[in-house]
Amino acid sequence: MGDTRRFKKSYTRPLKVWDDVRIEEEKKLTKGYGLKNKKEIWKAESMLRGFKAQAKKLIATRGKQAEKEKQQLLTKLASLGLTTQNADLDTVLGLTMSNILDRRLQTIVNNKKLARSITQARQFIVHEHILVGGKKVSVPSYLVRKNEEDTIVFSQASKLSSDMHPERVQKQAATPTDTEVVAETKAEKEAEAAETEVKVETKAEA
Repeated sequence: MGDTRRFKKSYTRPLKVWDDVRIEEEKKLTKGYGLKNKKEIWKAESMLRGFKAQAKKLIATRGKQAEKEKQQLLTKLASLGLTTQNADLDTVLGLTMSNILDRRLQTIVNNKKLARSITQARQFIVHEHILVGGKKVSVPSYLVRKNEEDTIVFSQASKLSSDMHPERVQKQAATPTDTEVVAETKAEKEAEAAETEVKVETKAEA
């Protein structure tokens, strides 16, 4: 028999299903951050909501225990790169979805130019080509700590560890050759001359 435990969801669905503004915003986030589906957005929202709820509670609470929990929360968020070391609880209340999504392993792999696109970054992670702190991480939504950023590399066992691997070579925008530039300039001059000639003929007929 399987495990009979019931695992609690790590996210909550939006209360208003058909909200055009929210749907449009979710589409932008899904495309911009290369997310698999909207569940990943809802998980990030739930995490953000939890941080803010804890901050609100601590703002209204006094005492040694509240101060201890405050420092623990701020230290945790600073280690995740969501806030600075000298941040306060008001800063926590100002966090946005982008702050959370920017700390995802998928986003950072793309920003470090280890992949040519955000979707390719996801593929590399899922296929276990990426190491974080010397350990394979196959979860694109993994939140990278500040002290882990410099440890994100390709596994030495992966063929992608070579900078010259076809899938890693960054595609460069094609630059026009001297011949193409001369041809384009000549075509522009001929077009201008033809336009001037037409204007002169039209003026003469008038």
